[in-house]
Amino acid sequence: MPDENTVPGTDVPETNVPEINVPTADAAAAGTEVAEPELPETDAGPAAARRETTRQCLATREVMPVDRMIRFVVGPDGVVVPDLAARLPGRGAWVAANRAALRQAMKKKAFGRAFRGRGRAEESLPDLVGALLEKDALAALALANKAGRVVTGNAKVVEALQAAAPRPGMKQVPVAGLMHAADAAEDGMAKLDALARRIGEAAGREIARVMAFPGAQLDLALGRANVVHAALLAHPTSAGFLARVKRLEDWRAD
Repeated sequence: MPDENTVPGTDVPETNVPEINVPTADAAAAGTEVAEPELPETDAGPAAARRETTRQCLATREVMPVDRMIRFVVGPDGVVVPDLAARLPGRGAWVAANRAALRQAMKKKAFGRAFRGRGRAEESLPDLVGALLEKDALAALALANKAGRVVTGNAKVVEALQAAAPRPGMKQVPVAGLMHAADAAEDGMAKLDALARRIGEAAGREIARVMAFPGAQLDLALGRANVVHAALLAHPTSAGFLARVKRLEDWRAD
């Protein structure tokens, strides 16, 4: 849980936030300049941003795990930008990782309040977040492929799934996920999905199903032509990809 003294939706300790003197109507009418308070380096940047496992959403005020949220910071040009890895320096504001929450935060002008008037959220921000989430997931897929954990081609995928089935005296090679191109034929997907379900039930584990990218994007990410189906062998790189693609799918669902 975030510290009760933390400014809602941000990484910033309440005790470190300076009091803001709002100019009165008389002062404004008289043209009196009111000094803008300096904002402290709120949390030593990304290190403090990653200390907590939960944060409060800037839009909904719901407290949730940070892996279901996106951190935002203000760039050098004053524009609010997403910080998917929670590594960018400076004050951070957290929003649930879905379009609806981000739109709500923008509608409420919550970023301006969180960043003390220094954050400008542009209308294209939701599209930017979606593009970066997609890029992040494809990069993770390329990493799993580099680790030798991605098997492509219908026949090889079938072999990988069959090798994951529990057999007495035989070593299992667990399959973490089954991936189809978004433009793959329905009959080919159905046969592999049925096999994956049977193997998963027999092995006592769920085999994730991924259908997030068209074939052209899979070709580029994997450096192969005509990728339609692929199996993800169990490995930390495969788990990293599946986590990122789940985040992308959740984002697209709203």
